[in-house]
Parts: sequence; C-alpha cells; structure tokens
Amino acid sequence: MAEKKDQRRGLGRGLSALMADVTPAEEPRQPDAPRRPDRLIPIERIVPNPDQPRRSFTPDQLEELANSIRAKGVIQPLIVRPNPQNAEQFEIVAGERRWRAAQMAQLHELPVLVRDFNDTEVLEVAIIENIQRADLNPIEEAAGYRQLMFKFGHTQEKLAEALGKSRSHIANLMRLLNLPDGIQTMVSDGQLSAGHARALITATNPEDLAKQVIAKGLSVRETERLAKGPVVSTNPAKPKPSGSFKVEKDADTKALEGDLSAALGMKVSIDHKPGQENGKLTVSYETLEQLDALCGLLSLGR
Repeated sequence: MAEKKDQRRGLGRGLSALMADVTPAEEPRQPDAPRRPDRLIPIERIVPNPDQPRRSFTPDQLEELANSIRAKGVIQPLIVRPNPQNAEQFEIVAGERRWRAAQMAQLHELPVLVRDFNDTEVLEVAIIENIQRADLNPIEEAAGYRQLMFKFGHTQEKLAEALGKSRSHIANLMRLLNLPDGIQTMVSDGQLSAGHARALITATNPEDLAKQVIAKGLSVRETERLAKGPVVSTNPAKPKPSGSFKVEKDADTKALEGDLSAALGMKVSIDHKPGQENGKLTVSYETLEQLDALCGLLSLGR
C-alpha cells in the first residue's frame, strides 16, 4: 500500500519518458535538436488516440502546418505505441496534429518513436505534450491539469515545477472549469479570453454578461466592473470617510500576488486602486532568516 501511495505522488513514467527518457541515454542530443526517429511507418498504419485531450484542430493552423511539412517534412517525430486493438497498427501518443497535417500534405510515411506505454501513461504523455507545446486552448489545458491531478494524483505544486508554469497559472485556469458550459465553449472557440472568463466566475448571471462582453468588445477591466454590478449604498445618509472602503482585487492582481509569493516563499500583498498608476506592495516575513534572504535578493539588483 505504501509503495502505491508513493507512486501516485511522483510524476509518472509517462511524464519522465516525455521529458527525459524518450531518446536513449547513450544518444545525447542538443536541447533544440529534433529527436531521432526509431523508424518510418506508413501513414495508413497510424491511428489517433481516442482519449486525446485536444479536441479542436483549427483548419487554418492545420493548413499552415501542412504547407511547412510539404516544404521541410516532419521534423519532430510522433510518439506512438503498438495499438492494443490491432497488432498491425500504431496508436498516436503525441503528435496527432502533425499526423493530420501530414495527411493533408499527402505524405506516405511518418517518422515515429515507438514506446510501450499503458493506457494511463498514454493519457499522461498526451496531456503534457500538448500543454508544453501550447497546443491547447485554455479550457482544454485546464481539463488536462484536472486529469493529471485527479487521475494520477499530481499536485498543483508538482505540476508547476515539472511544466515550468506558476502555481497560480494552473489554479486560475482550473477555476475556468467552474463556469457554465456555454461560457467554456466561448473560451474554447476564442470568443472570450481566459481573463474575460475568469472575471465572470463570481457573477450571478455569467452567461448573459458574457454575451454583453462579446457584443460590446469589452476589455478585461471593463468585464470585471460589469461582473461586480452597480454599487448600491445601503446607508446614503452616512457615507464612509474617504479611504475607509476596501477595493476588491481583480483576478490579475491576485494572480500576481500568487506568483510573487511562490517566487519569494513569503506572503505578498498588492494594494492597487483601479485607474491609478501607483500602489503598495507588502512582503511579510515570518522569521529573521526570511528577512535575511529577502535582503539578499534585493541586494542582487544593485
């Protein structure tokens, strides 16, 4: 039981294979150099992964990639595994977009790396490969993080470290999955940005507001104000003294606080009033050692 628990804490063999073990150790390569294919496989023997996390393939982007493939070929090999359902075929683990574009370019063979992954590892590698290549829209990326966390037991901290993302980036994207399906579709289709959608998460009528945002072409800041609604005073005869009210922080400010807190290892608070250029940044330390570390960081910029 203890061994199984420890295994779930790790990043999984699929992730290590993608990040380090995809090429043999005795054949080191430069970081920017393409991987060496194991073999060339006829394109008709390659089939897509039914659990591919990426659901949308933009025709214009596919045509652009197909033109590149016609000119230069497939530079980066696909990662495949023997198809469990058909011994004569290979199932795509990573690289379906290249496979689709190669068909448009009328290629007959594709360079591949053949790996013996189980179903869990296939899904893990497919998700991470797409995230690292920025091939997913925000909703697909958020769903990928959720799958990695709940299916494989990964934490936000571990994902952030492995993927080179900030923890707040992962947390903010996953919050988008709390939105109604209609708004998630708007984000997937590119009608709304992740920033716009994030501003609507706490609104009481997010779908109606989303339609207004699209129709009027509102900015993220304007969307945040729209989501908050008009401020209604409950006691107009006794207004609060100037400076005594508290301004609700926007999602971007909170995200920046999270990034700085993660980078410094200390609590960071940003007080910035909308419409103004100035503000206040507060760093809170808990021990003298943290204070010394902060002083050391600040002195590096001198």
